[in-house]
Amino acid sequence: MPPALPLHPQFILTLSCADRPGIVGAVASFLADNGCNIIDSAQFGDMDTGRFMMRVLFERLEGAPERPVLAAAFAAIGEHFSMRWALLDAGERPRVLIMVSRLDHCLNDLLYRYRIGALPMDPVAIVSNHRDTYQLAPSYNIPFFYLPVTNETKTQQEAKLWALIEDEHAELIVLARYMQVLSNDLCRRLEGRAINIHHSFLPSFKGAKPYHQAYARGVKLIGATAHYVTPDLDEGPIIEQEVARVDYKMGADDLVALGRDVECIALARAVKYHLEHRVFLNGQKTVVFR
Repeated sequence: MPPALPLHPQFILTLSCADRPGIVGAVASFLADNGCNIIDSAQFGDMDTGRFMMRVLFERLEGAPERPVLAAAFAAIGEHFSMRWALLDAGERPRVLIMVSRLDHCLNDLLYRYRIGALPMDPVAIVSNHRDTYQLAPSYNIPFFYLPVTNETKTQQEAKLWALIEDEHAELIVLARYMQVLSNDLCRRLEGRAINIHHSFLPSFKGAKPYHQAYARGVKLIGATAHYVTPDLDEGPIIEQEVARVDYKMGADDLVALGRDVECIALARAVKYHLEHRVFLNGQKTVVFR
């Protein structure tokens, strides 16, 4: 059954700024004075970076100002504390573009979670450099775009991809085992709104068949890492990781199967945290309010 609708409209306030006294009090007082009730609040002050981050889920009670009015009024607080902030409708589902190559386990997992309501998103397109997954897209009523990439066509195809992202107003790009390296320029354009998944063996087991390499070395633990895309390949701010233990009876194919599972779990969690506005960039790291 779908979750029950809230009695009152719900919104999410996110903010980050230099840490100083009075931030929490100012936010709480503002919401109370404007007829809003806090449902959930999480905050963190990082002593290393000096940054303060906060996420507040609140409901707008009857007679309280509409969101545009609330946002206009909160702007004064944001300016006073030099905040980077956003006031978002908790019921809105971000528009998501998913990219995939041949391996479709992460794509299947994301779409299934979307279908059952576990991921609050609106998939607007599936993009691939291969045709292997084209039949999956129409079963979810999602457009499929085939953009094959070679050294000669990479720039042209990335231009088409960027145009599609702009046309569809995609707010999040998910690389669900998309096995092409994005250009530095595109990575910069997508800063903070593109998530990638890879096995956590890097840099120990680079190249082809990393799970077979890990099996040959007798690893006892495998994992997967979901992170934001940056020009530094596979080194963007980490959002989520998942691990699984390896039994001595397992063969290389067993590790591949286990790896698929942990990749799906890590990516789905990272996407969900982002969709729910729980992830805050903090230098080279992230703060995730789970």
